[in-house]
Amino acid sequence: MKSQKIICFGEILWDLFPDGKKLGGAPFNVASSLKNLGADVEFISRIGNDSLGKELLMKVKNHGVSISHIQKDAIYSTGEVQVNLNSSGVAQYEISKDAAWDFIEVLPETIEMVRSASAFIFGSLIARSKSFEALNSFLKVSKFRVFDLNLRPPFYNQSLLFQLMQQSDMLKFNDEELYKIANDMESPFNSVNQHIEFIVKKTNVNIICVTKGKYGAVLYHKGDWFYNSGYKVKVVDTVGAGDAFLATLVNGLVKNEPLQKTINYACAMGALVANNSGANPNITESELKSFVENSNEN
Repeated sequence: MKSQKIICFGEILWDLFPDGKKLGGAPFNVASSLKNLGADVEFISRIGNDSLGKELLMKVKNHGVSISHIQKDAIYSTGEVQVNLNSSGVAQYEISKDAAWDFIEVLPETIEMVRSASAFIFGSLIARSKSFEALNSFLKVSKFRVFDLNLRPPFYNQSLLFQLMQQSDMLKFNDEELYKIANDMESPFNSVNQHIEFIVKKTNVNIICVTKGKYGAVLYHKGDWFYNSGYKVKVVDTVGAGDAFLATLVNGLVKNEPLQKTINYACAMGALVANNSGANPNITESELKSFVENSNEN
């Protein structure tokens, strides 16, 4: 049987909210959501050899995610991000520099794990420092490379993004990111679909998904289009909603689920996470299915 293992690579850190700290980092959020869905997932990152790192490992274990490939750094400290929420629960981030996750090393066992996996998920933030070297090594051996652009200014530039897009098999944007990237690439078009087609031609990536907040998402998959118009929930905060969406989408793709069902479930998962506080509420596959079915009945 073909492996359905999914590898998430990148930052793990503490999100510092006004009411306290919560475990975060987009790649970890994706890994945690995949684990809740019952996926075979491994997570590659690095933490400091400090008290925050020890506390973080305990939290990761509580989420059921393996810590086997979370490296420890003797020099750099565990990452932290200041999270500020506006009146609508939308988050803004202040990300500390030179965190341990900026210095992830390539190891023989992680290279082989990525080589044999069905999917490799990464974001743009991990490319800001030394971990970029590890990323390039993994991209060379991965079968299915999923790039979540997840823009965090000022830690990216246009040439880096375009390089990573060309090395990927699937791209995930939110609508704001799509318009920014399309503008930077001098797309002559205006609509989401036109920008997607423009980026497909420029990068040769044939799977692109764009989330549109409460208005759902659009998926372009090898010439076919799939849509979901979103699910109504009371938004507590948006932290981790896009990560949970991506986890559910990739899980469906790896399992070869019907694409309309996959984007429906992905949008539903994003909505459920936005309906909770923090990036990693424990939402199971059965809870997700029940939410979708009840929403369809209403």
